[in-house]
Amino acid sequence: MQKIAITGASGNVGREILGAFDDEVEVVPFSRSEYEDLDTELLDVTDREEVLEALAGFDVVVHLAGASSPEADWETVAEVNIHGTKHVLDAAVEGGVERVVFASSNHAVGTYNAEEGEQDTERMTTGYAAPVSGNAPPRPDSFYGASKVACEGLANFYADVHGLEVVTLRIGWYLTPEDLRETVAGMDDPGKERFARALWLGPHDCRDVHRQAATVELPENPITVNAVSRNDERFHSITETMRLLGYRPRENSAEVLDE
Repeated sequence: MQKIAITGASGNVGREILGAFDDEVEVVPFSRSEYEDLDTELLDVTDREEVLEALAGFDVVVHLAGASSPEADWETVAEVNIHGTKHVLDAAVEGGVERVVFASSNHAVGTYNAEEGEQDTERMTTGYAAPVSGNAPPRPDSFYGASKVACEGLANFYADVHGLEVVTLRIGWYLTPEDLRETVAGMDDPGKERFARALWLGPHDCRDVHRQAATVELPENPITVNAVSRNDERFHSITETMRLLGYRPRENSAEVLDE
C-alpha cells in the first residue's frame, strides 16, 4: 500500500485533496495546529528535526504547508516557506521518500499579464493576455511569490542532485463553485474578475491534479506545471499538465459564472 503524507492538510487545498485517493493509498494528514473537525498529526515544518522524524518512511509527500498570503512579509515566507520546504526535502532524502509534490503558486509567475504598474496581485490586464506555459521562467509578484520561486529551485536541485522525484504544481485560485460565484459577485473591477475567471481551480480538478501528481509514473523529472481548471479565459497553459500527468480537468469558471 502506498503511503502519502500531506503537510498543511488543514488548509483549503489540503482538506479538499484528503478525499482524492483510493483505498489502496494510506493518507496521513499533518498540520501545525489541532482542529476539532480534522484528525491530523501535528507538524511544524520550521522544526527540522521534527520534520525529519515525522516524514520518514513515506512513499510520497504532498507539501502544502506554508504561509499562503501574497501579502505575507519576507521574514515569514523565508522562515516558513523556504526553510520549511528545505526541511521537507531533507526529510525526503534522508527518510527514503520517493517523490515530493510541491505546492507552488500562480504568484511565482504573477507578473505575467499584470497591469503595468499594478501592485494588486489578484488583478490582471483586461487587454491581451499572453499564454504562460507550465514551466515558464519565474516572474513573481510578491515576496510570497518569490519564496515559491526559491522553493521551486530547491526542489529541482534535490531532484538533480539526489534523484528525488519532484512535481511542482503552480496552483491557481482554489475555490468551490459557490465561493467563486460569491467572490466574483462582490467584484467591481474587470481586472480582478478576469483574474478569478482565468485562475480558478475547482474542487474536482484540485483533487485530480494532486492525485495524478502523487501517483502517476513520471515521464521526466523534475516536472513543473500549472494547476488550473479548463477555464475559457485561462492563460496558464494546462497542456503540459495533461501530457505529463494525465490531468483531465472537468470544471470551467465560465460554466459556473455564466449559467
